[in-house]
Amino acid sequence: RDLHSFPTRRSSDLVVTWTACVTVGWELPKDPSKPKRPIRRTKAGFQTKKDAIAYCPVLLAGGVEKLSEAPRLSFYWKTYSEGDMLQISRGKQSAYRTAWKKLRQIHDVRVDAITVDSLRAAVSNACHTYDTAKDCKNLLSNLFRLAAADRFASRDLPSYIILPDHEEKEQTPFSKDEQRKLWKAYDDGDRRAAAHLLMIYTGMMPGEAQLLKVENIDLQNRIIVRSGIKTKVRKRTPIVLADCILPVLEDLISNAMPSGYIWKRNEKAWYENYYAVLEENECRKLPPYSCRHTTATALAVDSNVAPQTIRKIMRWSTIRMLDRYAHPQTEDAIAGVNQIGN
Repeated sequence: RDLHSFPTRRSSDLVVTWTACVTVGWELPKDPSKPKRPIRRTKAGFQTKKDAIAYCPVLLAGGVEKLSEAPRLSFYWKTYSEGDMLQISRGKQSAYRTAWKKLRQIHDVRVDAITVDSLRAAVSNACHTYDTAKDCKNLLSNLFRLAAADRFASRDLPSYIILPDHEEKEQTPFSKDEQRKLWKAYDDGDRRAAAHLLMIYTGMMPGEAQLLKVENIDLQNRIIVRSGIKTKVRKRTPIVLADCILPVLEDLISNAMPSGYIWKRNEKAWYENYYAVLEENECRKLPPYSCRHTTATALAVDSNVAPQTIRKIMRWSTIRMLDRYAHPQTEDAIAGVNQIGN
């Protein structure tokens, strides 16, 4: 009874996997009248009963012994997705889940049988953009790191994956005329435009705006706290508030959801409202991230704010990000060079 396995069913996709389970001891209860409890070690995600039973000695030995046969790649996805992956950001977790779905042609291939050619083919067949292919490559690096620890594969194998050309498109900031139209829409009673204005005048990312809660807003000290996402700098640095945005935030707070969130937790509806406001007010169909680029451009070009201060406002780790976010036009460059004088 110490070595056995049992099937585990995932009802969402009707996939049955097997879990290895061993009993390594017994826990005696403080109350003698209660039965003792078994101390077990388990490992889930095996594709067959044979694989699960073969792993039981490894569990019994505390992981010292090796499997007699290399597991499939899906085994290491199960291990990674339920372990180390939970320590990274939600956005990256979602990206890796998408990447894993795209790699379905090698899900059930034994890791020791995967070659450089098969990895390259799996990525190139499923991914046609740089970012998606990079997510697949990074995910595979994590999976092969685990396989290498079990001595079933080389951890460097994914490094041979060739990514497509990276053609990063330059984001376009909103023009001053478009900003005036958004202000007019808000002043005329369209509270949906508050999202655009909040991001433009704070430099908030779309994900930060969607998750904003009343408890994060400190109007007295003119900051928003505990709302940063993705990077450590954004998470620990408060968002500073301009005078013009304070009335907008007061309005949003007074109309917040019962849950404490500023907007309903409906990402699809949030984006639909965002683009609807642009269309109704004859603004270009720029993505929400253009709001953050508008902030940086206004600070660097229109207001000539010192780079170190911009870094603080934008919550960057380095001022080198300014080259990516500020978008001066030719006339801005002419005005700048004219400041040199005779």
